[in-house]
Amino acid sequence: APSFANQMEIEAFLSRPLLARLCSHHRDGTIHVAPMYYLYENDELLFGTQELSCKVKNIKRDNRVTVIIDTNEPVLQTVIAYGEARLDFEDVIEKRVRILDRYYDSITEARAFAERLAKAWSTVIIHVRPTRIVTVDYSKPFSID
Repeated sequence: APSFANQMEIEAFLSRPLLARLCSHHRDGTIHVAPMYYLYENDELLFGTQELSCKVKNIKRDNRVTVIIDTNEPVLQTVIAYGEARLDFEDVIEKRVRILDRYYDSITEARAFAERLAKAWSTVIIHVRPTRIVTVDYSKPFSID
């Protein structure tokens, strides 16, 4: 399959407010997949979630994860990132606002939602620094001959 041509194309794709799927390992070896909002900055993917979530429990036990970000348009484009997750409990609301701001109409709405989540649960940021990235870009010319 054709892939993105370079790091600039990957970063441009990851700058779009698409839905990511964060995959972690259950204790029995099966895969837990969670749809999530994300932010790509400083060569890391950032996700906000609740500390009691299944994905956080899985990461505490086994921090190897896979992240899939793709389009739901007729021409498939995908970034698959493999790496290790790190949990971050510092400045969670501010980091979560930066993540949510990409998806909400205003930063005020993003902040209100982040604060509402933080009042209801103990929240955490998941950092994933990819160690390997695989891309697919069917908008590029290719041949099946």
